[in-house]
Amino acid sequence: MRGSALYVLALVVAAVTTADSATAQEPAGCRILCAPDLAIEPTFSFENIAGRHRTATLQGGIPMDTARAEVEAVFEIIVAMGIPTQVPWLGLTLEVIWAPFAGTDSNVFTGRTAGELGRSEIRDNAVEIEGEINVALVTFEQTGGWLDAHFDIVDQFSPAETPGARGTYTHKLDLELDFATAPFARMGMRGWIADVELEGSLDYMVTGIPDAGDRFGDELFLDDASPWSFSVVLVLPLAP
Repeated sequence: MRGSALYVLALVVAAVTTADSATAQEPAGCRILCAPDLAIEPTFSFENIAGRHRTATLQGGIPMDTARAEVEAVFEIIVAMGIPTQVPWLGLTLEVIWAPFAGTDSNVFTGRTAGELGRSEIRDNAVEIEGEINVALVTFEQTGGWLDAHFDIVDQFSPAETPGARGTYTHKLDLELDFATAPFARMGMRGWIADVELEGSLDYMVTGIPDAGDRFGDELFLDDASPWSFSVVLVLPLAP
């Protein structure tokens, strides 16, 4: 039900967009949703950057060997389609995310472990999908090309992370604060390279991550899992 809340919000936003369409400045060929753009985004994400949680290994039901989560770096490839709307400060984004080098100890689909297969780890290369509502805070037009900032409400559909999950994939609510600059445009370059952006994204995962007391096999979470992450993104435009 938590995941469905974002879809309800999306419907409300769509209704507001329709209501405001009479007063919004309409680009040529733009009706409610405008022509999309496509980009590929190599990304380095750093997880557990704040509020790092503790876990303990259970031995005979007794917590032992307490450890605090480390900051983890993950390389991801994101294909993003941005969809402007008639409302200047409102947009939508659809993303497909893949972490080509991530690894895990066991295969969630077959149950086989890396040791059974004679490997140090199994590729954890599941694809994630995100749908975003983007609310502009500052635009390149307002800052002379120096800065673009927006707040995003994200429905993330990704592998389950909680012990009570009823599917291998679950919906999660994520809040993002993104800042971007266009360095090559500031250098006076022209063409597609002028649209290349360097972006920083601060994320707070609201739902879908472990809570204190959650148990996975012999691992017990002593604190709520850290909801904070930060990503450095290179936005490479593909179209138009």
